[in-house]
Amino acid sequence: MYAVVDPATGEQIKAYPTATDAEINAAVAGNAAAHAAWSARSVSERAAIVKRIGELHTERAQELGSIIVREMGKPLADAVGEIEFSGMIYDYYAENAERLLADQPIAMADGEGTAVIRPSSVGTILGIMPWNFPAYQVARFAGPNLALGNTVLLKHAPQCPESAAFIAQIFVDAGVPAGVYTNIYATNEQIADIIADPTVRGVSLTGSERAGAAVAEIAGRNLKKVVLELGGSDPFILLSTDDLDATVDSAIFARTDNTGQACNAAKRFVIIDSLYDSFLALFTEKMLAMEAASPLSSAAAAANLAGQVDRAVAAGASLATAGERNGCFFPTGVLTNVASDNPAYREELFGPVAQVYRAKDEDDAIRIANDTPYGLGSYVFTTDQAQAIRVANKLDTGMVFINGVGLDAPDLPFGGTKRSGFGRELGTLGIEEFINKKLIRSVT
Repeated sequence: MYAVVDPATGEQIKAYPTATDAEINAAVAGNAAAHAAWSARSVSERAAIVKRIGELHTERAQELGSIIVREMGKPLADAVGEIEFSGMIYDYYAENAERLLADQPIAMADGEGTAVIRPSSVGTILGIMPWNFPAYQVARFAGPNLALGNTVLLKHAPQCPESAAFIAQIFVDAGVPAGVYTNIYATNEQIADIIADPTVRGVSLTGSERAGAAVAEIAGRNLKKVVLELGGSDPFILLSTDDLDATVDSAIFARTDNTGQACNAAKRFVIIDSLYDSFLALFTEKMLAMEAASPLSSAAAAANLAGQVDRAVAAGASLATAGERNGCFFPTGVLTNVASDNPAYREELFGPVAQVYRAKDEDDAIRIANDTPYGLGSYVFTTDQAQAIRVANKLDTGMVFINGVGLDAPDLPFGGTKRSGFGRELGTLGIEEFINKKLIRSVT
């Protein structure tokens, strides 16, 4: 089940044994046993270890990056950049932990006594992570939880066992005590048992709608809190521009970063009528000029995207493409004339294929942007700042980025609404998901 298969060649490099039930039971028990001592440490002591985790990510970025390249095909420079950004996330929580976890006094209306909200940990949290950002996804989950004092069980995607093991070793080398962070090569059946265990207090999953629904169902039966970061079909709305070429470059990056395999990538381009023809011509030209230099993550991913594109065309969409698929190497493409009854209209295309829509006016652009089951992120490009804020207020998404792409940062919360999931990671909100906000009221 857990194996490294290089998508560029199809070669299986190494397989890893799935954990036995006894190993899973030992991991869960070990994390539960480690929680008391870990949570009893001072915030500053935990923060120092979290900071060291970040430093080791930066120091070992090339080595870990090479692993990620052979696991899921990401270009080395992008993989190294991802790991360095992960280091920044650990550093953010290390530097801000004491502030984020400080007591919050309540001013009593009656003036009698005192009251305070005291943040504290809850226990073991299970993280279920995807393949597309093997280091970053772990960082934004593990960083805040370890700083808070929770212990972590980490199940990575089956195609990322080598990076999972490498990251686990970083935690050991940073001084994380045994049982505080444990990597597990678990099956889906074992995951269900882990969630049911009373010592596991919550689950954070980044992945598909199907996986999110399955995990949420199990967690619900066991009264466990869940954070879900699922798919997205983010709109890129263009209403006006004083530099079309630069705007198109932003659109290209927003669609093709990580070979288009990002939940919050721009996937649907909603263009005001007056700019539609010129945008489409330049956007298509630049998209089709790009070579498929990096593969998609797997043969299954490439085949799935091909099926979606074929169904879209069969239902009446027009496709401009750079060529034919070659194994996991998928050509860039642009879909137009995607009607609302076309299956692609409500699907997430996870790869370098864009959908472009014509909007009659601002209201029509908002309608098209919101007409999706997803609600993760969105992008608004306009020279009118008042218009930008007006549109942002009407978008049914968890995030809006105005006149820029690639603006994620450790101190900015990340998450969505509708079928894109619920809960937030990163920033001040990320450390509050699996926390006990304990009220202490005293009357003298």
